[in-house]
Amino acid sequence: MQNQTGYTFLRKQAKWEDLWFYQKADVLYQMTVVFCRRFLPAHGDRTVDQMVQAARSGKQNIVEGSADGMTSTELEAKLLNVARASIKELKEDYIDYLKAHSLKQWDATHPRYPGLTGFCKNHNKLEDYEPYFKKWNEEEFSNAAITLCCMADTMMQTYLKNKEQEFVAQGGIKERMTAARLGYRTSEREALAEARCQIQELSDEIARLRQENTALKRQLAALEGRKLKR
Repeated sequence: MQNQTGYTFLRKQAKWEDLWFYQKADVLYQMTVVFCRRFLPAHGDRTVDQMVQAARSGKQNIVEGSADGMTSTELEAKLLNVARASIKELKEDYIDYLKAHSLKQWDATHPRYPGLTGFCKNHNKLEDYEPYFKKWNEEEFSNAAITLCCMADTMMQTYLKNKEQEFVAQGGIKERMTAARLGYRTSEREALAEARCQIQELSDEIARLRQENTALKRQLAALEGRKLKR
């Protein structure tokens, strides 16, 4: 919210659709739904609900946190940390799946690790990943999801660090409201002082014009007197 003087106490809301970690979280949710449908039993396995809910929580808390960030950095930070916790939980579910099925979690020594991390780093949109949802096997799917979880978490940590610095510099909603109000009052006083100055200048100009008018009248009267004497 911005008042007429340009002072604002509401932060500009981040467009969560443009945040890279939100985009990766959205991919994680969609791919987790597909993963569970392809590789987990449709009934009788609580892991399905847990994984889908964790993925959804990660995405939705980013949205809510970004919206609440207009007024409260504290609330935004809390919700983003909830999102981080949900994504960490999701990562552990994928790691557990690999372990339970005797599949390999890729690390820097794996020949496909550089290609996977490079792809995930440079691609954020769902449409970039959808063509692979039906092609990846269990190991490929899980490692792609784990990589996205790690990257989204790192990005959120960086984002929260920037928000912390912003809070230190600008304060919370109360401080910003006070600053906006003081700024408005200062502007009002400055505007009033300027108006008074303009009024004084106008009064001085009126007084000067009156003096000139009086002098002109005297000169005119003197000229008329000389004419009469002639």
